[in-house]
Amino acid sequence: MNSKKFTRFVCKQSLLASILLAASALVQAQTNAWPTKPVRILVGFPAGSTPDSAARALADGLAGVLGQPVIVENKPGASGNLAADLVAKATDDHTLGVVINGNLTSAKILNPSLAYDPARDFTYLSLLTTSPLALVARSDLPTGANFFVAAKKESRWNYGSVGNGSVAHLGMELLKSKVSGLQPAHIPFQGNPAVITALLGGHIQMALVPPGIALPHVKSGKLNIIGLTSGRSTLAPEAPSLSELGVKNFNLEVWTALIGPAKLSKKAQQKLSSEVPKLLRNPDVRQRLFIQGGWNAVGSAPEGLQTRVAEEVKIMSAIIKTANITAD
Repeated sequence: MNSKKFTRFVCKQSLLASILLAASALVQAQTNAWPTKPVRILVGFPAGSTPDSAARALADGLAGVLGQPVIVENKPGASGNLAADLVAKATDDHTLGVVINGNLTSAKILNPSLAYDPARDFTYLSLLTTSPLALVARSDLPTGANFFVAAKKESRWNYGSVGNGSVAHLGMELLKSKVSGLQPAHIPFQGNPAVITALLGGHIQMALVPPGIALPHVKSGKLNIIGLTSGRSTLAPEAPSLSELGVKNFNLEVWTALIGPAKLSKKAQQKLSSEVPKLLRNPDVRQRLFIQGGWNAVGSAPEGLQTRVAEEVKIMSAIIKTANITAD
């Protein structure tokens, strides 16, 4: 082989090697890519609920950074536990869930035979949002400390929550333990919109709800915020805290978290752990969460969510034991 032919042969071999190397790199990149198809986020409450608003703000932002559609699917039922169980059993590596406190903290305590185990069946990804709860009542009822005076005289008053064992339910039971003589009965509903409807219709007299969902009705004059559970909020700056009304040592929040099944791939975990906190630092996303749901954006690392769950399990266990609350 003369030198020119040899040179051409070497060039062809080098080109072929480069093509094969590039193809191999492409295959490797595709193998390591996540997501490879649309991502589902399951929410255990109806459209229009505050967990739903958090999930949709997250989904819209994630779709842009993941390069795939992110679809919110509402699966209401059992205080959000139905959707949580579907997440626990998902095997497609593209199903996530936005859950509330109770699904990770009190559900298993209330019901030891729960279909999923919060400590074993999930990958904890991020604490998404937090919010105080607002004790709300119809505007034709007394306000401030006088509300409790009136409530203690009524033996047939009811309160609503988004379900048995929810933070709103346990929070009201905690409130009853701190306000002597306060004894409204619990009526569970599937989501805060239904709780608000029951309040407006006079079927219940009070409820603990995220302030964002009550504010439109407060502004219209149909509801009043009696007090907030964890200090004042810029969302409702005129509303007092319950501690200002004499309810001491009452500091409770509702929150949402992003979870996946326990077998969620490391690729997905790494991608979400990187992108979700960045997304929730975006001023537009933070503003949307605040306006639509009264949410304070957090966007923690997985360890932050794990710590929050561990701390709240202790608090909820004490409330459940003291009030003798069961799953039924």
